[in-house]
Amino acid sequence: MASWFYAAEGKQQGPYPDGQFRDLIAQGVVRPDTLVWTEGMAGWQKAAEIPGLMAGGGAPPIVPAGGPPAMASSGGYSGGGGYSGGGAALSVDFGILEFTWRSIVMLIGMILVIPAPWVFVWYTQWIVSCVKVPGRPNLSFTGNAMTLVPWYFGFVVLLIAVNFIGIQLLNTLTSILEIVLAWLLIKWMVANLASNGQPIGLSFTGPVWTYIGWNLLFAISIITIIGWAWVAVAQIRWMCRNIEGTRRDIVFKGTGLEMLWRGIVTAILCFFIIPIPWVYRWMMGWMASQTELAPKGSV
Repeated sequence: MASWFYAAEGKQQGPYPDGQFRDLIAQGVVRPDTLVWTEGMAGWQKAAEIPGLMAGGGAPPIVPAGGPPAMASSGGYSGGGGYSGGGAALSVDFGILEFTWRSIVMLIGMILVIPAPWVFVWYTQWIVSCVKVPGRPNLSFTGNAMTLVPWYFGFVVLLIAVNFIGIQLLNTLTSILEIVLAWLLIKWMVANLASNGQPIGLSFTGPVWTYIGWNLLFAISIITIIGWAWVAVAQIRWMCRNIEGTRRDIVFKGTGLEMLWRGIVTAILCFFIIPIPWVYRWMMGWMASQTELAPKGSV
């Protein structure tokens, strides 16, 4: 039987017998953009570029005793079509109709206040499942809504009390507390990401005071009309750098100029309401495509 090798997170995996290798394809471990090799190939190639492989074509020849071509120490792979230092990008896709009805349900849940934690988790579970991460098949979110209940209802009670008292200083402190809660929410969401039903083991380690500083800087940058786009990109890159627990670097490659014109287009189209689902998918698709997983130390 033929044997196969594939590349994952900068390392060579294999050899795998043909049958087992095709099981990996069926499970989503080996994806169309995964680099693979077997005898008769000049170098590593994406699985989708090999005729019949992803569709379950005929068995390849037996791998030689010498094994596959060596991987370059810089993180690249030899051979045509191989990896040469660039990262593997994320992707996201979902149906417009499904997005629309789920978003309406979430909006209603937020307006009704009490169902908000459960609706938020339900919505997050769906949107996370729409994200495709190279090497992490069947991404899912395992967070429990009951974890949010003390934070959420405690903050609602605080808002009611502050508005009743009407002191400006309390309003400012409440705004800072809101940012802190958003920071805790990010940590909680990152920690509850799973792949194939198993926790990934990620954590967000960015300091809370730095996160508050980024949000204040963003608020100030709004005054410049266009500066917010560069601040937003810089903050996303900071957040990516502070996600720990992965053997790859998470890199956001989008630029401030791209964020600016896309943000303007988004604001204009959302004004007409009807295009919102398409615009949301377009913007999320771009954000995902600009987020790459690169070998550690390559950036």
